[in-house]
Amino acid sequence: MARALWKGAISFGLVYIPVQVHAAARDSSLRLHFLDKRNFAPVGYRRTNKQTGKEVGWSDTIRGYEYQKGKYVALSDADLRQANLKASSTIEIASFTERSSIPPEFYETPYYLAPQKGGEKVYALLREALLRTGRIGVASFVMHGRQHLAAIAPRADALELNTLRFAEEVLGVEGLELPAAGVKSVGISAKELSMAEKLVEEMTAAFEPQQYHDTYREDLMRRIEEKVRKGETHTVLSEAEVEEPRGAQVIDLMAALRKSLERRGEAPAGRAPARQAPRPRRKTAAAAHRKRA
Repeated sequence: MARALWKGAISFGLVYIPVQVHAAARDSSLRLHFLDKRNFAPVGYRRTNKQTGKEVGWSDTIRGYEYQKGKYVALSDADLRQANLKASSTIEIASFTERSSIPPEFYETPYYLAPQKGGEKVYALLREALLRTGRIGVASFVMHGRQHLAAIAPRADALELNTLRFAEEVLGVEGLELPAAGVKSVGISAKELSMAEKLVEEMTAAFEPQQYHDTYREDLMRRIEEKVRKGETHTVLSEAEVEEPRGAQVIDLMAALRKSLERRGEAPAGRAPARQAPRPRRKTAAAAHRKRA
């Protein structure tokens, strides 16, 4: 089993469930390094003392709070743990709620909860109770020196914990220049709205996450593999070679909606439906590499 990120217990009422937290997602972004373009040497990130300019090792690094300009209170790991011993060792469920009552903008990072030895029965008890009631738990806990709001919900045989943003961290739309509600204020015709609704219905499908891929990462990996294959390991694409994205264009909205529907085989009334061509399968970076080889 992978190394646990946190160990403690879930509590609700007088029930305690010893659990450990495991990552439920991973970052698939490419790890790019800063290089000196003169000789392609890596540019490192150094921890330096702002007074002496000398590098500071991890063993000499502590955390501190600046209570006045230039004045600090040092905080040890023990200080952080003792600040609220219960919060730092317990995922305390404050209430249960409907899953749909938490707006999507509050969700942050998913984790898996696994029972610690001896906690299997109460872990399963909470999982089954949530499954049967259709509820999720709203909890709080401290991990990595920070308090988190969280939602606990069943997922297959596991309990999943999603950290949530606090209300003050979620920004509203005030200050944004937005079109007024309704269709008249922006001159949308009934026909345009009807065709847009048809297009939405035509494109409606069940969410299948495996169908979606990070195509930018795949395309970038193909470019990297091509450069390695050609031995172009120290070349940099010049700005002149980069294709500029098209700017916003004034379009014929009705024509665009009609063409979108025709491509999906749903022509507007009075016109023969366009034949939908089969979609070519997108090659992965690995498949493209095998073909080139």
